[in-house]
Amino acid sequence: MTNALAHTDWLSLAAAGTLAFAVLMYVLLDGTDLGVGVLFVSERNPAHREVMVETILPVWDGNETWIVLGGGGLIAMFPPVYSALLTAMYPVIFAMLFALILRGVAIEFRGEATARAKSRWDAVMQTGSTIAAFCQGVLVGSLVQGIRTVRATYQGGPWDWLGAFTLFCGVALALGYAWLGASWLIWRTEGILQQHARRASLMLGIATAACTATVSVWTLHLNDGYAHRWKDDFGGMALPVAVFVFALLATGFVYAVARRRAFAPLVFALFWFVFALLCVLYTIFPFVLPPSITIAQGSSPPHTQAFVLGGSSVLVPAVLIYSTFAFWVFRGKVTSAGRGHK
Repeated sequence: MTNALAHTDWLSLAAAGTLAFAVLMYVLLDGTDLGVGVLFVSERNPAHREVMVETILPVWDGNETWIVLGGGGLIAMFPPVYSALLTAMYPVIFAMLFALILRGVAIEFRGEATARAKSRWDAVMQTGSTIAAFCQGVLVGSLVQGIRTVRATYQGGPWDWLGAFTLFCGVALALGYAWLGASWLIWRTEGILQQHARRASLMLGIATAACTATVSVWTLHLNDGYAHRWKDDFGGMALPVAVFVFALLATGFVYAVARRRAFAPLVFALFWFVFALLCVLYTIFPFVLPPSITIAQGSSPPHTQAFVLGGSSVLVPAVLIYSTFAFWVFRGKVTSAGRGHK
């Protein structure tokens, strides 16, 4: 770990950190929105679905800004990685983008639809959200599993990503997003819908924890380097510390749900994802596209990275301020589609 840091210049590390931050913000924010869409499959009450959509309606499009920043940052700061990743994952990336478009169209059109047509748009929203979440999990699984490249050129076929590990990661992330969505609804709703969300959040939290444990063990068997890092680095304490942190977060979440807290379950769920992403980054470092392209090797020229980082120093705070303002304005509970936010 220390040697890898020593061989990576600070500009490339800053670029990778900015990209990772954009991905994290997207997962936390739009992942929650996608999770609400995934939960449509379990909520048959039209009035409850109206409230569910109302909770994300003021913020969902702003939350998608982070995927634009992440994609743009990848093109500008790590062009070889963008080229290889897009070539290797064409089917998954296009399916994800199409699903996100479907989700957005459904959100906008359902508000003007008749009751009968609205149920169809609800199905489109649920389908688009689920497919997008699944595809993002497949992308993460493929990244961890590794993408074969020679001189930053992809060497496989269009379906090399397809495998048990990547598909399981897709299911795991879809469940995780649904957990975020249910935890969000605990905070933003009340009454029967909040009770439904509380029960769903507990079950989905257990499922997400089980999936996280399964993916973690599976990852250690994918690559000897991964296993060596987690078992030997920091005097062999990396793995026990990670297990302890996850256990602490799980305990806090269960306690918050049992005590019928409104906001705390969402906080613990969000921190679970923050720590999970940190674990992924720790696992693959110093590679930005395992097993062959490191951060230093995949970086664009220093002047390009400096220019993009300069722009990011303005754009990222601006998006953060806008997102914070939007969440603050619409911070109250949504009681009904007609009355809006308290």
